[in-house]
Amino acid sequence: MTDLHWLPIIADWRPRLKALPADPAGAWDNAVGLANARLNFVLTNALDETIRRVLPEGPATLATRKVRLAVLGSSTLAHLLPAIRVAGMRRGIWIDTYENDYGQYLQELSDPESPLHEFKPNTILIALDAYHLTAGVTASLDQEGADAALAEIEDRIHENLRLARDAFRCPIIQQAVLPVHLNVLGNNEHRLPGSRVNVVARLNQAIRLMAEEDGVDVLAVDDRAARDGIGRWHDPALWHRSKQEVSPTAGPLYGDLVGRLLAAKQGRSFKGLVLDLDNTVWGGVIGDDGMEGIVLGQGSPLGEAYTAFQDYARELGRRGIILAVCSKNDEANAMEPFDKHPDMVLKRGDIASFVANWSNKADNIRAIAQELNIGLDSLVFIDDNPFERNLVRQELPMVAVPEVSDDPTGYPVALADAGYFEGLSVTDEDRERTSQYQGNKARDAMKAAVTDLPSYLRSLEMQLIWKRFDKIGLQRIVQLINKSNQFNLTTRRYTEEDVIAVMADPDAVGLQLRLTDRFGDNGIIAIIIGRLQANRDLYIDTWLMSCRVLGRQVEPTTLNLIVQQAANLGAKRVVGEYLPTKKNAMVKDHYVRLGFTVMATDPAGGNRNVLDLATFTPADTFIHVTES
Repeated sequence: MTDLHWLPIIADWRPRLKALPADPAGAWDNAVGLANARLNFVLTNALDETIRRVLPEGPATLATRKVRLAVLGSSTLAHLLPAIRVAGMRRGIWIDTYENDYGQYLQELSDPESPLHEFKPNTILIALDAYHLTAGVTASLDQEGADAALAEIEDRIHENLRLARDAFRCPIIQQAVLPVHLNVLGNNEHRLPGSRVNVVARLNQAIRLMAEEDGVDVLAVDDRAARDGIGRWHDPALWHRSKQEVSPTAGPLYGDLVGRLLAAKQGRSFKGLVLDLDNTVWGGVIGDDGMEGIVLGQGSPLGEAYTAFQDYARELGRRGIILAVCSKNDEANAMEPFDKHPDMVLKRGDIASFVANWSNKADNIRAIAQELNIGLDSLVFIDDNPFERNLVRQELPMVAVPEVSDDPTGYPVALADAGYFEGLSVTDEDRERTSQYQGNKARDAMKAAVTDLPSYLRSLEMQLIWKRFDKIGLQRIVQLINKSNQFNLTTRRYTEEDVIAVMADPDAVGLQLRLTDRFGDNGIIAIIIGRLQANRDLYIDTWLMSCRVLGRQVEPTTLNLIVQQAANLGAKRVVGEYLPTKKNAMVKDHYVRLGFTVMATDPAGGNRNVLDLATFTPADTFIHVTES
């Protein structure tokens, strides 16, 4: 399937598109809504053309960074650019695109006077077609010749990556190679060293190894084509007529694969999956059918399908996606299968938030987001009932709601195909996320049991472990910087290259802070980046923190550490700035609460604050601080 089957069909889509130019102020938000519909190639192009005409420079204000994407390739790619731009729109990201002149990607990379360099991309996608890469590879090659040909292709790809990295110092996406060639030997094609099919398969393995070595991300069109069938992705007739390696009909899905990578770079992937229960996690209605009557597990095809869906959800949880339950049920009935049914794959401990009552699901999802301390736009909600899906879409348009049927075999497919949880890496802390939320519940229970806050904080036995930025923690540092929105004073986003530059700068300080207590390890909970200015002020470029640890004296303890580091650099003052976004209003008065003096404010609601080190007195907290 190359259609966007997980998105709903919007009945009045065309009238809404036609009305878009009449409301320029609301055009972007309306276009985002239209982009989140099941679009084919024609509708995608129509939406892109309309929004580009209404907002040629994009919206004036965005919660995301605008992307300047250079798409560099050896085939015709222009027909794919609207789909990439609409895929960005679907995620609230404005994308400007550039395509090299046909076949001139290497020349434009090498020439500092080229239009590519004038475009100044902040992200590059390198998309080379299989015919171009395997030119010169023939079935007559022996193993040695095939190995040499493969090494030469790899060298060319390496050189492209080096040129792009050296020229632009920006994130790079390397497209895997579409397997468009035909077998010439048959089932045992791997025994023909010079087979282009064989060489492309080996090359795609090599590209993934190169990606790890060179710090680039992979656009896995080969995996996608293997699932959909290469015929849905590549039409030989179109290749010969117009050198389009990717068929226009596959354009919307191609664009979405690119869009989800760009969104993941900005921390815009979804973080939590909210599950309905009856006829979603199991067959039947637990309140009516009882434990013995629900359909689940071995013995029936439908029961096995529900088990398979639970298994997929559990795998998402194991890689760091937060699982929650939102069910219209009595809580005791809803919990019983998790504790007692022998075929339940999901257990109570897999669920970070369990809400079962008779309130409407939109309100319950709001409660789940509040309990988990994450934004509503971080949640995906899956439910077999079209009424509930439409209600949540209407009341909470920022929540992703995949369109599914009443057939549970399609539930994991919808979640996987939609790419809601696109990730660029997985850290140890991702794998421990559910246990961290369970630890938070234990902390809340203890807090309710003690009579005063100091006693509670003392009883936690907290330890703040800090260290400077390092290569080991690089992925997690970049991940936090790009996905933290609420407790984030400036919401500046950093690439791996940017963080490495901080590590190399003697006048900068980059700190990663971990919090542990008697209930376990909270993981890396704060990132600090400070830069020493010419006037000996230490400017706090970035201060972000996990909302999970609010109210535990982490803020004043962190300030103690910042002041210590500032003094070590010879600073006389610490300057902190608040830059407002749609999501970080909670930290507007952060610096004032910590004893800073306001230096300036601006009409947008921002402020700049200063702390004199000569008069600073460290806060006395219940947190023990150690350097890792």
